[in-house]
Amino acid sequence: MIRTLGLALAAAMGLLGVSTASAQPTIRVGWTIPAEESKYWMMRRPDQFPELGKSYKVEWVQFQGTAPMVQAMAAGALDCSTQGVLSMAQGAIQANLQTYIVAQHVGEKPGSFSVYWAVKDDSPIKTIADMKGRSVGINVFGSGIYGPMALLLKRHGVDAEKDIKLVETGFPASEDAIRGGRVDVGVLNQPFAARAEAKGGLRKLFSLSDQQQNIVHIMDVCRKDFVDKNPELARRYVRDLTAGMAKALANRDETLKVVSEVTKAPIQVLDTYLLKPNDFAREPGAKPNFEGIQAMLDIYAETGMLSKKLDATAFRHPTIVAPLE
Repeated sequence: MIRTLGLALAAAMGLLGVSTASAQPTIRVGWTIPAEESKYWMMRRPDQFPELGKSYKVEWVQFQGTAPMVQAMAAGALDCSTQGVLSMAQGAIQANLQTYIVAQHVGEKPGSFSVYWAVKDDSPIKTIADMKGRSVGINVFGSGIYGPMALLLKRHGVDAEKDIKLVETGFPASEDAIRGGRVDVGVLNQPFAARAEAKGGLRKLFSLSDQQQNIVHIMDVCRKDFVDKNPELARRYVRDLTAGMAKALANRDETLKVVSEVTKAPIQVLDTYLLKPNDFAREPGAKPNFEGIQAMLDIYAETGMLSKKLDATAFRHPTIVAPLE
């Protein structure tokens, strides 16, 4: 994380000269993998966006997660970045990082994919109550998916802090952790869930949708001071995020190619889930689901992951928010 932040800061310092020397304003944007198709379109098909590279530029900086991007934004090394609801809120509380939510990438709705926990087919664990005394996988400690999971377990008489052993597995290695016995119950996310399901031998135990139907996973946020000082630049960026989401949803075949170029995942693997019913939900025009964001903030406050309650509307700019055309 420290190395990543250092790289981001170095990139930002280098950009100072670029921005002043060029007539085109530059926006520094953090991104990660997966599920940022609107950004991937902007990165790999810039000719499809009339203003991108002409009236403004984007300096893309890749990160391995949202928490390092919070640090980079707080340090002034990024103008905008991908964020989870929890990481954004923690940045606001712990680092006084004031941001606007300008767009949304993926979430969960009825009928879409929902992050779930699975066991081996022959596991004696049949219900959530059976998880007492068992090892349970999570992608990372302090993850945004922990809050809804903890509340769901609590409803079934299981204390997530006392009754289970939480094990950090990461999403890519979670399937192997289940099959190899490192954890009794493991978490699955796309595209790893599709891969595991194709192999068989695992059984879904519960999903986040069992606790909450309206979930927001990742959004795009910009620093408040940046937007307030550069409203037209921010509008151009949000207009292109809006257009990027439209292109991603309208042309699945090309989106498969774009995502494959960025993630290096084979198209045949992506084709098993990407933009299908077993994928996450995407809002038309990249519109932020502020109702869902508020629900997530409330869950994090209830479970103690946030030290105080926050109002989602405080993160909303009156005009600079997707969809913008």
